[in-house]
Amino acid sequence: MTDFTLFWEWMAFAVRWSHVIVGIAWIGSSFYFIALDLGLRKHAGLPAGVQGEEWQVHGGGFYHINKYMVAPPNLPEHLIWFKWESYSTWLTGFAMLIIVYYAGADLFLIDRTVLDVDAPVAIAISLASLALGWVLYDLLCKSVLGKSQNGLMIILFLILLAMSWGYMQVFTGRAAFLHMGAFTATIMSANVFFIIIPNQKKIVASMKAGEAPDPALGAQSKQRSVHNNYLTLPVLFFMLSNHYPLAFATEYSWAIAGLIFLIGVVIRHFFNTMHATGRREYWTFALALVLFIGIIWLSSYPRGQAEAGSVSQTSQAFMDDAHFQQASQIVLGRCSMCHATEPAYEGVHMAPKDVRLDTPELIAQHAREIYIQSARSHAMPPGNVSFMTDEERQMLSVWYQSVTGERSL
Repeated sequence: MTDFTLFWEWMAFAVRWSHVIVGIAWIGSSFYFIALDLGLRKHAGLPAGVQGEEWQVHGGGFYHINKYMVAPPNLPEHLIWFKWESYSTWLTGFAMLIIVYYAGADLFLIDRTVLDVDAPVAIAISLASLALGWVLYDLLCKSVLGKSQNGLMIILFLILLAMSWGYMQVFTGRAAFLHMGAFTATIMSANVFFIIIPNQKKIVASMKAGEAPDPALGAQSKQRSVHNNYLTLPVLFFMLSNHYPLAFATEYSWAIAGLIFLIGVVIRHFFNTMHATGRREYWTFALALVLFIGIIWLSSYPRGQAEAGSVSQTSQAFMDDAHFQQASQIVLGRCSMCHATEPAYEGVHMAPKDVRLDTPELIAQHAREIYIQSARSHAMPPGNVSFMTDEERQMLSVWYQSVTGERSL
């Protein structure tokens, strides 16, 4: 049997890289079109049906852009649709959710000190929450409340805050923050898939049939597009949050998540106002700084120590292996000065990525990560500050492969 773990690790890297690439494309197009829409200028002499125009310069040339509201008199033969950036971002993100959190549920998704459930139950909760988010949001937008843009955003914020608290009661802190990103991104991508693109197709179909398009379709699409624009920056934060345990692994992580949404909104407000009116409302950055200081303060409250939960079958297999005693001694001696509940290494105040390796159960739980980071590569310890020897790395490899039945390529 070949070393499947290495193949899986590289597949995760390829999907993550793809997710970043298509995410850049989606975010870039979202930012561009909102800025374009807000920057349109009206004046006498514009063609009939044109809401506004804008001149832009880029790449050595000039662009003259007109926006028709709801549609031009004649449908152009060549029409570009902006949809696959959104679809590809969601699909690659969901693939990452499967590869990292569903396939690695015992390590990354389930915290048995929070909620002791089996992997299928945790995955079902994850999937149901993503679907529930879209249903609630869509119903709100289509209700009477949807007519009030500010009121709708306040209710949406309260839903997001409740979900961040709820996720912290079910998953690991890292998975909870990732799910906040997935929850929000699902709403954003579903906006494109279920509302924006279908409405645009209805407008095109009306024009082909010689009928006047319904202006309400354009207005509904515009509302969802604006929502997507304001939610973008928080989603980016949650995509990167697994590197920052002070955000996801402290007592008030759910509140930190809520403040992240507020920071994202006020920053987008600055740029959207600037594009629309030319005003630069710098108070938004002052408010964002105050909110960020609030995040720092909230992160100073360490998470309380919960009672130990049960050990998964996979972790138990690593603990029962004949090589576990030697492997655990190596990890305790070379890694646990940083990866501990109370790190002893100078300058390290919290276990990196909240990975703690100071008990046999935790060492067994993180066996795959130890294998990748310290046996098959020299990523850990960083700079080999604890002088882990090649023989010790080989022993970690023997331990992992003894349990999994894998062999080196």
